[in-house]
Amino acid sequence: MAASVAAAAGRIRRAIRRSPPWQGLCFRALSSEAPPTQAAAVRDAFLSFFRDRHGHRLVPSASVRPRGDPTLLFVNAGMNQFKPIFLGTVDPRSEMAGFRRVANSQKCVRAGGRHNDLEDVGQDLSHHTFFEMLGNWAFGGEYFKEEACSMAWELLTQVYGIPEDRLWVSYFGGDPKAGLGADLESRDIWLNLGVPASRVLSFGPQENFWEMGDTGPCGPCTEIHYDLAGGVGAPQLVELWNLVFMQHNREADGSLQPLPQRHVDTGMGLERLVAVLQGKHSTYDTDLFSPLLNAIHQGCGAPPYSGRVGAADEGHIDTAYRVVADHIRTLSICIADGVSPGMSGAPLIVRRILRRAVRFSTEVLRAPPGFLGSLVPVVVETLVKTELPCSPGIVSLVSEDEAAFLASLQRGRRIIERTLKRLGPSDVFPAEVAWSLSLSGNLGLPLDLVELMLEEKGVQLDSAGLARLAQEEAQHRAQQAEPVQEQGLRLDVHALGELQRRGVPPTDDSPKYSYSLRPSGGYEFSTCEARVLQLYAEDGRAVATTGEGQRYGLLLDRTNFYAEQGGQASDRGYLVRVEQQDVLFPVAQAQVCGGFILHEVVAPECLKVGDRVQLHVDEAPLTPKQLQAVEDTVQEAVGRDEAVYMEEVALARTTHVPGLRSLDEVYPDPVRVVSVGVPVAHALEPASQAALQTSVELCCGTHLLRTGAIGDLVIVGERQLAKGTTRLLAITGEQARQAREVGQSLAQEVEAAAERLSRGSRDVVEAQRLSKDMGRLTDAVDTSVMPQWQRRELQATLKALQRRANTAIRKLEMGQAVLKTQELLQRHSEGPLIVDTVSAESLSMLVKVVRQLCKQAPSTSVLLLSPQPLGQVLCACQVAQSATPAFTAEAWALAVCSHMGGKAWGSRVVAQGTGSTADLEAALSAARAYALNQL
Repeated sequence: MAASVAAAAGRIRRAIRRSPPWQGLCFRALSSEAPPTQAAAVRDAFLSFFRDRHGHRLVPSASVRPRGDPTLLFVNAGMNQFKPIFLGTVDPRSEMAGFRRVANSQKCVRAGGRHNDLEDVGQDLSHHTFFEMLGNWAFGGEYFKEEACSMAWELLTQVYGIPEDRLWVSYFGGDPKAGLGADLESRDIWLNLGVPASRVLSFGPQENFWEMGDTGPCGPCTEIHYDLAGGVGAPQLVELWNLVFMQHNREADGSLQPLPQRHVDTGMGLERLVAVLQGKHSTYDTDLFSPLLNAIHQGCGAPPYSGRVGAADEGHIDTAYRVVADHIRTLSICIADGVSPGMSGAPLIVRRILRRAVRFSTEVLRAPPGFLGSLVPVVVETLVKTELPCSPGIVSLVSEDEAAFLASLQRGRRIIERTLKRLGPSDVFPAEVAWSLSLSGNLGLPLDLVELMLEEKGVQLDSAGLARLAQEEAQHRAQQAEPVQEQGLRLDVHALGELQRRGVPPTDDSPKYSYSLRPSGGYEFSTCEARVLQLYAEDGRAVATTGEGQRYGLLLDRTNFYAEQGGQASDRGYLVRVEQQDVLFPVAQAQVCGGFILHEVVAPECLKVGDRVQLHVDEAPLTPKQLQAVEDTVQEAVGRDEAVYMEEVALARTTHVPGLRSLDEVYPDPVRVVSVGVPVAHALEPASQAALQTSVELCCGTHLLRTGAIGDLVIVGERQLAKGTTRLLAITGEQARQAREVGQSLAQEVEAAAERLSRGSRDVVEAQRLSKDMGRLTDAVDTSVMPQWQRRELQATLKALQRRANTAIRKLEMGQAVLKTQELLQRHSEGPLIVDTVSAESLSMLVKVVRQLCKQAPSTSVLLLSPQPLGQVLCACQVAQSATPAFTAEAWALAVCSHMGGKAWGSRVVAQGTGSTADLEAALSAARAYALNQL
């Protein structure tokens, strides 16, 4: 029996991993008498079951456009909107904070990012870019494995009437590398529910351990599979429902820690469930798609859809049916939720989907112009439960983009034909021509479409040349992009120790307060003369001179720069040599390290120790309020929807206009003048003050005809180019709206984190988790596209919160260190040596315990080991002053950590390190032997 079950399990694994699972198979109807259940009834039955029988709150589907989550292009799973609950960042005042057990049907799009089914759509009978995910959730331990499995089994077998002998289940079989045992609890639950042991299979982490990302909540999952074969021949399984039990958290170091609260997260695709219940051999044969396929047939006049795939699908007719039906659903949903075709990110993917649908409908199905838009009302009828509005705007937008793409497609086809006439029989199609047709070139055709058009003509594309052009384009974009802000240079403990050994006094930064108020209201900062004491390369090495174009840390004897501290950002500016005023050394930031102010400079020329320099602070770094004021001013102009006037006039007429801005450029004569809200002729009148009250510019560029066309504007970045000159980066329209939502969401997360911090932490683990959350939020605020004024405010808030969190950790660690010290002193009698193990969450904690022990017993040398998850061991030691210099902590730690295959670092008195071993006693013996030999 065991052998047959093992053999069956092997077949099942191969069946589950094969794709596509539906192709070429035929379902037996669940009932030969009852009519097939309609998709709407299947959806309603799911929601009613959890609401009425099990007290779940029904929540509406979230928009497919992620709100405040820059990691996603589209909402691709039901759990996305509940991520704040899983991550512990939910605002305690929000409605979501009160969720305990909920259920819904979530609109999902998988056409970009980690989950991308776009290229598979049409090739088989099951893939979709849009689908509905039915799910139920239990938060904070409201219920867990037994209830979740029982509910799922009850719904599938009793409500939907799926025969029990058609259902198989899988559970997590453990992961020895991660130190995780098998989820025998789930296995036993299924056995108790009556599932035969032969249909309960275990799998590893790849199949049955679900993770949100590289870090964060995760846990084992159990899946319910449906046997397509129905007992005829070998089982052919397709996943129907995934039940995830979030009970662990993946830490940044890769280890797994138990979550303070456990959650249930389940997901089941409506389209696949409907296919099972309707006894169809494909999701495209259900009533979710049949009205669309019929409408396509009526609108195109192509042969009726027959469900063929692969080589059997002559002319790709059925493939085109599936592509068009799937894509128009996705387009309707995305546009209704605010994601319209565009040029980057999710809008670019929507544009690609639309153009792919147009290509198949016109090229393969021979559809007339405007055909795609005519399918939108059919989508609305079939997806009414997803709250899809029947908006004429969706129809017109699809039709407009379809017409534009058809024009480009026709031009592209003519260009390809002309190029092919010039090629010989063995020539490849030129990469430069293909590039000109692409989204990166002139016509906006997807490259995969260009390749497909050439493939159909039996022509090979110059792929190597195309890759070269793509690489050049990527390099060009990288050069044009704003530089990523790098972490500033720091003085490490060794550099600080060397400065103290040399008797270098701390930096005199009192000149930073030397500024005065001008009569005009602005501030005037005095210059400061200083001497270069030391230069540091990026790797921390002390150097005597700088190389050209490199980044260095600059230590001076005095400075007028405010170093970043106390929640206030550092000054920026530049310095010059006293004897050479025309070469500017830009100062990006100033950091305080142990009383020394380190200036981060980029050296255009050589600078050396001993040089005399003058420092100049930039007088206007923009404040968050000023950034917000700039945004408000633009938004007021946008809201007025003023006309933009353009006219060419004699250059001489513009030279005396008050307020007219001109750059250090040579302007043509006549010159083009652009004026917002005021006709150019009026703006240029001698007595006119228009240029002081609105935007009047000399510019030969292209412009909007009305300010209202901007829609919205958000400043998302800034960069100081030179003294007194700041470049602002802004986005408009839909991207601006999304940026505001991201900013609002992050602001709520920061507020929630502040409230968690105010409540205090019970132990070090909780405090460290909160500190990590602050770090994650800081990274998100630093990198997300959001209002720059809000970013600056949140950055300042998070710095203060991080300091408070770190202070809390230190206090808790010190309190625990005292307790652990007392325990160790009780176990060890007075003597020259203590070598033992102790539990500690971090190296800093372990060092505190060692220091406390040596403080209590000054004549004792101490080495402590702390075992960690996955076999790692932390090590810290301190040598009694009476035992040095012959016996050093650094050598002691190195001997023990080397024994464990690790590394160590430190000084003669205190040292620390890490290693890995399963035999702690051997490591302790090595530590004692080394110390006794030295003593």
